[in-house]
Amino acid sequence: MNISDKTFVVTGAGNGIGREVSLHLLDAGARVAGVDLDASGLAATAERAAAGERFSVHVVNITDREAVEALPAEVTAAHGGVDGVINVAGVIQKFVRVNDLPYSEIEKVMNVNFWGTLNMCKTFLPELLTRPAAALVNVASMGAYAPVPGQAVYGASKAAVKVLTEALYAELLGTKVAVTVVFPGAIGTDIAANSGVALAGESSAQAPAYKTSTPSAAARVIVEALRKGKYRATIGHDAAVMDRLSRLSPKRATTVIARQMRGLLG
Repeated sequence: MNISDKTFVVTGAGNGIGREVSLHLLDAGARVAGVDLDASGLAATAERAAAGERFSVHVVNITDREAVEALPAEVTAAHGGVDGVINVAGVIQKFVRVNDLPYSEIEKVMNVNFWGTLNMCKTFLPELLTRPAAALVNVASMGAYAPVPGQAVYGASKAAVKVLTEALYAELLGTKVAVTVVFPGAIGTDIAANSGVALAGESSAQAPAYKTSTPSAAARVIVEALRKGKYRATIGHDAAVMDRLSRLSPKRATTVIARQMRGLLG
């Protein structure tokens, strides 16, 4: 779809990939409604964007359904309509085994990653269906198809996002809403700190070395997938390789990841 002069709602716009997606869309001539729980992060994004009224700030907890349901009216008042929604916001869990993970942590991860995404989809779909061309992009994770020990619940939440998005694609065939699911690999963001997670072994010589993609590079892939209306996209060499390996040999893929992530598992 053409991005210029369109309005997009971006969750997680206060930092990391969500911020970079917002900046890339604004650079392409779009209007952006930035959604995040972090008011200071959104303010920093607005300052970096220097886009004036083309970027609006919406401090919202996406797990709060009533707050999300108030968003379409707020965004329409600021921009006149909504042409696309890009769900980037997410958190990871503590790097521990399921046996050691408290239910409070499990619920937090599922609430943000799955329910937050579903809240946004359900709330904005009626508006998207009225547009001459619209887009819905959900960011899942490489962990949705390549299980990571110590991130089992995070992976489960993103696998739920994957299947939800693929089903939405099927349900919306024949409409003007293009649906895309994105699978990032390792990205150099502050998601651990923002999730309240300390990475075990980070300072250890035994910690695994990661070749990460930058948030800006990730944003370019997401915006290009949006522009082309892709069904799916992977971000980073790691995500692309594990995507293929998980199809050819799921057991081998699981074992490879388990060995690589051993240093982070508390």
